[in-house]
Amino acid sequence: MFSLQEPPLFSRLKAAQRVLVAGAGGGFDVFAGLPIALSLWESGKQVHLANLSFSELAGLDLDVWLDEDVAAITPATQIRDWYFPERSLARWLEANGLPSTVYAFPRVGVRPLRQAYRTLAERLDLDAIVLVDGGTDILMRGDEAGLGTPEEDMASLAAVHGLDVPDKIVVCLGFGVDAYHGVNHVHVLENLSALDRDGAYLGAFSIPRSSREGALYLDAVARAQADVPRHPSIVNGSIAAAIRGEFGDVQFTERTRNSELFVNPLMALYFAVDADGLARRSLYLDRLENTVLMRQISTIIDEFREERTRRPPRAFPH
Repeated sequence: MFSLQEPPLFSRLKAAQRVLVAGAGGGFDVFAGLPIALSLWESGKQVHLANLSFSELAGLDLDVWLDEDVAAITPATQIRDWYFPERSLARWLEANGLPSTVYAFPRVGVRPLRQAYRTLAERLDLDAIVLVDGGTDILMRGDEAGLGTPEEDMASLAAVHGLDVPDKIVVCLGFGVDAYHGVNHVHVLENLSALDRDGAYLGAFSIPRSSREGALYLDAVARAQADVPRHPSIVNGSIAAAIRGEFGDVQFTERTRNSELFVNPLMALYFAVDADGLARRSLYLDRLENTVLMRQISTIIDEFREERTRRPPRAFPH
């Protein structure tokens, strides 16, 4: 039984002592999980951070690798790639006196990614995993008008769904940002309602700007933007703008100069669902089980989409 006085996400995690907060969709997704990690640290839990990485991890030194597809990134980790969100976060964590290792997974298929997660689950003795999506396209079941960028999200969801870990949760932050990748957000709300009927919806809550977690998140995003000024995270930049109370076409990078943004308070809202319940709602996740490469996932999704009648997009009625 949940209470109005506490978000169901934190009620679910109350018994957990060792939690992995992991970016599901790659890039800067792990930053979207930082406020939750900060809150869990504050409550005395052991929290670890991980991310599906878009960086050229193959160039890392051998001693960085814990296993074939999981690397431990620290503030001192060297890489030839200029784009390295995991190290940006590690350095920010160190500067703020927080545990500063960020685990990184390469862009692989479900089988090796699950093994990488299993390695971490065993080494860290995890009793909970929180998958974090910057945006909401991880909530797509497959027959929507647009899926956004589903490959990495679905690889992560399928990998974690197959693990024997007591608690597995998915959280989304950045409602609306996936519109630029074709997601119809009426479908997002429809899917959340279906998950609620299944008992898998864990509610929604916002990040207050005046909270410790909100202030530190804004600082971390600013640090990451300074590290890659020509390629900052559009998702986290939009979320940060929403937390600051900005609204509308808030431009903060040349990357969006030809787009009209719609920053608004809903972008600062977390939506949480049970990971296994979300996986059961997917119409094609089982087809990804034997994938080894990310491009196999892309092919399977394309083939599935050709077979299905898609739900037409709908406009908000008000």
